[in-house]
Amino acid sequence: MTWSTYGSYLVLVVLVVLAPGPDTVVTLKNSFAGGFRGGLLATAGIATGNVVQGTAVAFGLGTLIVSSQPVFHTLRWLGVVYLCYLGVQALRSAYRGEYAAFDTASNHSGALRRFREGFLSNVTNPKVLALYLSVLPQFIDPAHSSIGDTLLLAYTVAVLGAIWLLLLVTFVHTVRGWLQRRKVRRGLDVATGTTLIGFGAALALEG
Repeated sequence: MTWSTYGSYLVLVVLVVLAPGPDTVVTLKNSFAGGFRGGLLATAGIATGNVVQGTAVAFGLGTLIVSSQPVFHTLRWLGVVYLCYLGVQALRSAYRGEYAAFDTASNHSGALRRFREGFLSNVTNPKVLALYLSVLPQFIDPAHSSIGDTLLLAYTVAVLGAIWLLLLVTFVHTVRGWLQRRKVRRGLDVATGTTLIGFGAALALEG
């Protein structure tokens, strides 16, 4: 692994990380509902999911999962169901519109749930595995690279992805006063819920 190769990889990863996806929407959803802490916990869950998937690819488990059709499709449908579930949750929140009481209860009991939402939305998304398996071989020479090189590239995705999501969480926190307006909040919930269901539908149709 040379610095030149790693630099080229960083450029590609930044472009991938900046592309909106389920991780971005799940982080925003939890930031709207749980503030900075909620967004931070969701980001931690997503980063953990990225580390798990990157480790699986580095040790060859990712290839086994993708090559096994029953396992891959089971994972894909779990991702579809979970994204749609999160989307329906957001739409229900918009329909109820009772944010003050909900946010108070959520802030007291939602820490694990917010981490879990981030982790599960990432780890049940087989497109992350497919990304690793399609991109990493372009930057790794099997004859001279080690598992450590593969882990470095995989964990780079987790780190840069977490940094980008933290920037989003920080931005949401700075404009939180405006976002807490009931009409704005309902509109955001409708947007995030619809987008999550859309991501779930797209994942289902990719099979």
